[in-house]
Amino acid sequence: MHRQLLPSLSPRIKLTSAFIPLSVGLHSTPSTPCIINRHRCAPLATTSTPQHTSFSLNHNTAPFATMAATDVTLRTFFQSPNYAVVGASANQEKYGYKVFKWYLDHNLPVTPINPSGKPIPVDGEDHAVVTSLKEVQKPEQTSVSFITPPAVTLASLKEAKELGFPSVFLQPGTFNNEVLAFAKDNFRAVVAGDGGWGGEGWCVLVDGERGLKAVGKL
Repeated sequence: MHRQLLPSLSPRIKLTSAFIPLSVGLHSTPSTPCIINRHRCAPLATTSTPQHTSFSLNHNTAPFATMAATDVTLRTFFQSPNYAVVGASANQEKYGYKVFKWYLDHNLPVTPINPSGKPIPVDGEDHAVVTSLKEVQKPEQTSVSFITPPAVTLASLKEAKELGFPSVFLQPGTFNNEVLAFAKDNFRAVVAGDGGWGGEGWCVLVDGERGLKAVGKL
């Protein structure tokens, strides 16, 4: 009788008994940014926070991918009747402008938030800006997009929690593990981390229309 022998494991590989979801970090950051529907979603230039974590059996720190959103999370975010953009900008080269304009282009009620309070012109029309989440009406019916550095994002999330905002969308580059942990513990839906159709993680510019279609808004 012949025994079927399993190939021996390399002594350099240390096995762990921890369960690792198959959806976690099985891909690495692409060498070139992903472009879908002419939109490029990339991490903010103000932070070096990585958005993808390579798969590793010996990784001691929970990778961002463990907080990856799903289509269900995306649908929950877009079920809100109103939206707000923290970090909205009048600079057309910044994602704060591109994300805010995306909401306008899809005829969604959106409130831009920037401490400067200066109006943001889009397609020849000035849009009034509020300086903080406290000025947003009906917070319990408003989902919030963030285009801010991680430290600012965390402070804004704490304020959003106190005000009763239900769901948040964290653009690539706006978070670290501390931000994700806080968001996960305090909001109904958190869209962030690995996933989506782009190569940089979940992004409104790339994944937003799929969310709108899922809730019948497109």
